[in-house]
Amino acid sequence: MALVPYDETAVMGLQRFHKPLATFSFANHTIQIRQDWRQLGVAAVVWDAAVVLSMYLEMGAVELRGRSAVELGAGTGLVGIVAALLGLYLCS
Repeated sequence: MALVPYDETAVMGLQRFHKPLATFSFANHTIQIRQDWRQLGVAAVVWDAAVVLSMYLEMGAVELRGRSAVELGAGTGLVGIVAALLGLYLCS
């Protein structure tokens, strides 16, 4: 379980997590993820690490075709969605 101290009036960097939609473009698709910090907390937002890993997969910097990978802690599942769009198989 993660504990993230949060004061909506004081922390400017976390306000984007309160937007109801996060929109991304990967694998020639537009992906919209619904976010719900207030009810579901840290598991219901798209974290920067998921965006970076999705970009890394899209770049093709590592060959995963024909291999299995386990992806843990993706929050909303952006990495799994991008992997599927790229034709990769991830166990999560």
